[in-house]
Amino acid sequence: MDPIRIKGTDDTPTVILDKENGIFEISGRSLPEDVAAFFDPILEWLDEYSKSPLSKTIFNFKLEYFNTASSKLLLDVLLKLEDLHDDGHDVLVRWHFPDDDEDMEEAGEEYADIVEVPFEQVSYSVD
Repeated sequence: MDPIRIKGTDDTPTVILDKENGIFEISGRSLPEDVAAFFDPILEWLDEYSKSPLSKTIFNFKLEYFNTASSKLLLDVLLKLEDLHDDGHDVLVRWHFPDDDEDMEEAGEEYADIVEVPFEQVSYSVD
């Protein structure tokens, strides 16, 4: 299956969904004008991936900011990962956040409470 590689802009996140190399990441800022149009191909890719996933799927979220509309679609991504986990596959979500950004840390905690997927909070320092 073909990877998805979307270069981020000021309004859209960088997205890498690469099964062959085991890289699954959404990073940067997410406030696209048409959030559904942006995330639909990602959700469709995950549906296809779930038919034949890797033995372990580690999905990294490294977001600096996301708007309310994006938060719903990010939850949809997490729910796809939850379905994969429910089907008996090894899934880990890594939620990366700047160590001085309580809002992003709390967002990760809230998502971790909603979905039944192994969840790891990873703080990092911003230079």
